[in-house]
Amino acid sequence: MSGVCVFDGRNCGLGEGPLWHPLRNQLFWFDIHASRLFSRTSSGPLEWIFDEQATAAGWIDRDALLIATETGLYRYDLETQRKELVVTIEADRPENRSNDGRADPQGAFWIGTMGKQGETGAGALWRFYRGELRKLVEPMTTPNTICFPPSGDYAFYSDTDVGRIMRRKLDSEGWPSGTPDVFLDLGKDGILPDGAVFDVAGRMWNAQWDIGRLACYSPEGKLEDSYDLPVKNTTCPAFGGAGLSTVFVTSAWSWRRGADDGKTYSVEVDAVGLAEHRVDLGS
Repeated sequence: MSGVCVFDGRNCGLGEGPLWHPLRNQLFWFDIHASRLFSRTSSGPLEWIFDEQATAAGWIDRDALLIATETGLYRYDLETQRKELVVTIEADRPENRSNDGRADPQGAFWIGTMGKQGETGAGALWRFYRGELRKLVEPMTTPNTICFPPSGDYAFYSDTDVGRIMRRKLDSEGWPSGTPDVFLDLGKDGILPDGAVFDVAGRMWNAQWDIGRLACYSPEGKLEDSYDLPVKNTTCPAFGGAGLSTVFVTSAWSWRRGADDGKTYSVEVDAVGLAEHRVDLGS
């Protein structure tokens, strides 16, 4: 575990959605089960409590985040704690919630939905861009691995239960075009892909559920490096810190209920990450 450290010792039931805010130089992440947003600064730990489960975010400006919850996307002011609805997503399906999400290079926000009990095929993949919401892929069970390479001309995503990371070409406005192809078939080796991000060299960094691993893949899909974390369920990575050379990794409880489960980790890597794209809500 060389280079792996505890960044925050709070035990999340289901840690997810880490986001390095480039204007605040600050990491944010969620505990989905506890309906909380967490952060940490030099002054200590911070948290915000919601009235529903929240799972992922993008940054709008210094103080505002776009937050995905079980009913939709909301503009949330970190200072005033004011929450404003932007668009509903499956609000008529109380058995579902949001899951992994990320802003793309055009400023749109991609978000997956899933059953709260992990029901097979209950979810979908959505994209929200300047007032337009489209369902992109269905059915899905556990949508994850939403990320975009430096070129910005492809989107990557997975259904964790299937174990395949898909790649799909994007048009000039960032909407999918053509049919997706398989970038990595991890399921054949029993590996469950969770959240992922790209570095500036076009390598994908993927958190892998049930084996406690952060894995780095080349642009061609070859395993280049891996880091073992002291937890069973790693959930999602985010580049941050000085020079975007630290990977922060969230985690979740496992059946063994280990003392380190749910903590958020920092991993020093030989890579530079891509800064998270700003969410553009339009006029």
